Amino acid sequence: MIGCFVTGTDTGVGKTLVSAGLLHALARHHHRVVGMKPVAAGLVPWGEDWASEDAIALRSASTLAVPPALDNPVLLPDPLSPHIAAARAGVEIDIAAIVASYQALAAQADAVVVEGAGGFFVPLTDTLTGADLAQALALPVVLVVGLRLGCLNHALLTAAAIRAQGLTLAGWVANRIDPEMGAADENIAYLRARLGAPLLAEVPYQELPEPGSLVFDLPKDWQ
Repeated sequence: MIGCFVTGTDTGVGKTLVSAGLLHALARHHHRVVGMKPVAAGLVPWGEDWASEDAIALRSASTLAVPPALDNPVLLPDPLSPHIAAARAGVEIDIAAIVASYQALAAQADAVVVEGAGGFFVPLTDTLTGADLAQALALPVVLVVGLRLGCLNHALLTAAAIRAQGLTLAGWVANRIDPEMGAADENIAYLRARLGAPLLAEVPYQELPEPGSLVFDLPKDWQ
């Protein structure tokens, strides 16, 4: 079973787009692929219910349908940092329970793409962060770098943090989120030379992103 944890240099850098794109890419090689959004904050209408916009996008890109309690075990109403949204909702985020949900997905799937919330160290509780969740899942990490001014520092710091948790940086994705960014190609070249992990995809700027259009150079053992 193939699994990976998708994190980003910040919030709003395209983790959901890349995670959904990864699901499409993996589905070309594997029959049962499923996305997971362990912790989501913010709701939109979904049929007769409510759901996370990110979780909906991952479900649309998955080939395996599972109960929401498995692919989005923590759903919080307010679009805030998870530790604040959870406190307001009276919810305790339990990493062990999230890991159990992941294991249930992994038992059914050929590939699972787990999308983290916010940046790598986003607070989940007063004492736990997204890094603790990634460490508990023990999955190789894909880093989404939002190409904008400041991304070099953010990318290098996040890569160092991932490795400091004892995790493998399986690869990174360059997402051109700022169409006006100067020297974007030079920034990508700098990171290719210094991140110490393969560039899995370059995502062009898109006003209406389409995950199925992304082209990935997947690691050999993911194919």
